[in-house]
Amino acid sequence: MTIDPAPDETAAPSWPSRFPRVFRHRNYRLFFAGQMITLIGGWIQAVALSWLVYRLTQSPFLLGLVSFVSQAPIFFVTPFAGMIADRADRRKVFMITRSLSMVQAAILTVMMLSGYINVPIIIVLALVLGIITAIEVPTRQSFTVDMVGREDLRQAIAFNAMMFNFTRTVGPAVGGVIVATIGEGLCFLLNTVSSGAVVISLFLMRLVPREPRPHTRPWEDLKQGFFYVTRHPHIRMVLFLSTVCSCFGTSYLALMPAFAQDVLNQGADGLGYIIAAFGAGAVSGAAMVSRIHERHLKLLPTIMAVLLGISLILFANAQSLLLAIIFVIPTGFAYLAIAVSSNTQVQAMSEDAMLGRVMAFYAMGALGSPPLGALLLGAIADRVGVPNAFMMAGGICLIAAGISFGSLRRRGMIDAAGKSAG
Repeated sequence: MTIDPAPDETAAPSWPSRFPRVFRHRNYRLFFAGQMITLIGGWIQAVALSWLVYRLTQSPFLLGLVSFVSQAPIFFVTPFAGMIADRADRRKVFMITRSLSMVQAAILTVMMLSGYINVPIIIVLALVLGIITAIEVPTRQSFTVDMVGREDLRQAIAFNAMMFNFTRTVGPAVGGVIVATIGEGLCFLLNTVSSGAVVISLFLMRLVPREPRPHTRPWEDLKQGFFYVTRHPHIRMVLFLSTVCSCFGTSYLALMPAFAQDVLNQGADGLGYIIAAFGAGAVSGAAMVSRIHERHLKLLPTIMAVLLGISLILFANAQSLLLAIIFVIPTGFAYLAIAVSSNTQVQAMSEDAMLGRVMAFYAMGALGSPPLGALLLGAIADRVGVPNAFMMAGGICLIAAGISFGSLRRRGMIDAAGKSAG
């Protein structure tokens, strides 16, 4: 059953045409404002936490390990969370996970300000946050259609990505300055406070009740989701490319403190500027996808995977902060173009009854694979150096792009000249 919010409850029919259509939905306006504040706090905490780990250990491997434990649960827990998203009230699940994230941030703040913080505690708290996030992600992804309906889904996905990466631009820059001038504790406190914003926005929403889905056995739900994805050739290939590019095209960010300090001789503020530049490129990539014609969407992830691989290799060879910023921008642009176009295609091609489980598989690849890549790149960087590990990641993205292009050609989705077949 297609879910379209009732216009008289969630949308403003007289919404000015000069503004994006998706903001005519009251629920989405609430979500956008609350999530924006919450994400800025999350990125402030993320840059402070990575800097704290490297300051305490001077180990690229432990940087990768912390990133791994904070995101690895997505890979293992998300399939079950997808079933929850298809069965339960998505807003309630979202509110619960956000509230638990606030508690995690509060504990981290208290431990830091009391002076009891150490790497084992950080790893445990990172794992807790990873489990919470694993439950939240498929719910949040599939909740978008509940707020805006199918008609404005593509624009909502693009604006979600732009919001995420705008905050990735602002949050790390602010966090880097705070760490350099005051310390990590204030960053953790700011995240604790900001986590409540999206909870409030969810509480204020008015949603049309979803039609209850017949209850089946959990194992049957898992099998249905798996077979649905594997039997759909284009969804399968989109998930493959998205997974590889996420695993190796963004996991290098976990090692950025080591690159900033050891290669570029920069402090926490320099680290913040590099991550902010990645976010700026990502915002541009999401904006581009929101305007591109639908017939080009199927080929776009493959083209952007080529740009991602080349840009990452160039970034690995940067020897100054300015060059690093210049080369990291197209990596952010390409990665978000892949993410938004892949997310849009997967949601558009999936049935409503399967959406939560399909998005769980998407989240496993797009969000669950980066920690595996971070752990692998961290181990490689310990042996051959951070720049060489980054170059290897770029090469893998190029190989994945070649596989995807070949698949599209075999299925007749692009012609011999490399143009989209429609």
